[in-house]
Amino acid sequence: MQVKRVRNNFFYLVIALFLVACAAPLSDFESEKNVDESMRLPQAIVQVSSRWVPIQWHELPGWSENSKYGVSGAWKAWLKSCEMPATAMANLCADVRRLGLSSSDVQIAWMKEKLQPYRVENLQGQSEGLLTSYFEPEIVASRILRPGFTVPLYRPPANLGTRGPWHTRQEMDSVPQVKAKLRGHEIAYVTNPIDAMILQVQGSGRINMLEADGTQRKVRLAYAATNEQPYKSIGRWLLEQGERGSRDVSWAGIKDWQARNPQRTNELLWSNPRVVFFKEEAMKDTLEGPRGAQGVALTPESSIAVDRKSIPYGAPIWLVSNGGAGSIQKMVIAQDTGSAIVGAVRADYFAGWGQDAGEYANRVKQGLRMWVLWSK
Repeated sequence: MQVKRVRNNFFYLVIALFLVACAAPLSDFESEKNVDESMRLPQAIVQVSSRWVPIQWHELPGWSENSKYGVSGAWKAWLKSCEMPATAMANLCADVRRLGLSSSDVQIAWMKEKLQPYRVENLQGQSEGLLTSYFEPEIVASRILRPGFTVPLYRPPANLGTRGPWHTRQEMDSVPQVKAKLRGHEIAYVTNPIDAMILQVQGSGRINMLEADGTQRKVRLAYAATNEQPYKSIGRWLLEQGERGSRDVSWAGIKDWQARNPQRTNELLWSNPRVVFFKEEAMKDTLEGPRGAQGVALTPESSIAVDRKSIPYGAPIWLVSNGGAGSIQKMVIAQDTGSAIVGAVRADYFAGWGQDAGEYANRVKQGLRMWVLWSK
């Protein structure tokens, strides 16, 4: 009787161990089979100069804390991009318009349903880059040459770009034959040559134009073309001068140095051979910025310039940056580009217009990480 009970117990023990052994792989199989499909990530996307690596929404730095503010502020800029038929993810623009007046909670829920975040990195896997900032200066100018307004700004000359790079800044200022080509193309005159340089570096400006009859009106001088010469930073040139230069290379610092060293003004200016030519535009809406390279008006603190080899125009981006100008964690829209904006993780942040925006833009030179929010 005792032997039979032992045999029975042994039999049940063997059966139990067998079932446990069989259950383990079955459990693993079932758990793998039941993985939530929403957690499966797509493949990386390779651009000309960058790779987009997919991540989960909760992995976005600052998303849970800042998404309500960070998304709603950029929706207006996104609507602007949707005015262009060739914008990124144009198939989603109907929804973007429909949700324009919705709450941030509704907008965020829609984004998480329709979009997939991708970390932007270069082709070597580096995801850290550089953020700078630009602005639209406000400057007084004269339509005609008059006392106090002697520094010309130009429209594109007739033969620009027909034979590769045009004349340098120095040649335009000093060679009689080149100056003759520019005669009649003056669009306005400003007081200080540094103001002219600021307009050219920023690409556009709000102008309080003094007309020939003495009246004033507000216009915009917008980017039209360049002489196709390489851009060189006059701030960097000042730093390279050592004691004869200046450590303060903000625009205010550059103006101060120029006022103390007027005999070296041309040397300073000619260190940058690139010249920007302008076209005049009416100021239809003073609350809108200049048109970026995408062809839409830029939105302060929500539009950025990018390298198109990395990110297409119209793409929404979650931008994270920390540095001397403070912390930024928000959504922005890629709507512009620039000759100095080159690289997979590189952006220029549009700060707005006027003195405050200019002072802020001068402080921004700090680390950058970006995530493209792309259609699923």
